[in-house]
Amino acid sequence: MKRQRGVTLIELMVTVAIIGLLSAIAYPAYGQYVLRGHRSSAQAYLLDLAHAQSQYLADNRAYADSAEDLGVATPASVAERYEIAIETGATPPTYTITATPITTGPQAGDPELTINQAGTKTPGDKW
Repeated sequence: MKRQRGVTLIELMVTVAIIGLLSAIAYPAYGQYVLRGHRSSAQAYLLDLAHAQSQYLADNRAYADSAEDLGVATPASVAERYEIAIETGATPPTYTITATPITTGPQAGDPELTINQAGTKTPGDKW
């Protein structure tokens, strides 16, 4: 009798089921990985703005009210997902830089990220 070569339907279905199971596990993990990557981009941008604020204070004896005054361009990856706001106080000079996730974007479930003149970052568990 001649031995037949090939893959049976059952073997093929088991392989498809295993691939489907692995995909079902991996896809949500990948999505969270992408969200963390975008959050990291926003955090890096906030740190760039904080550094620029320190330099601006040394040059002008006050903090800047906008990223444009600081000369720091907002990266497209941050602008698409977060709204950046800078609030300043006069005496003593203070600032708070806030990155608020755009509610219709993929970062909608993220908390608001902030940093101030003392280097305090909120929320602490997301930095």
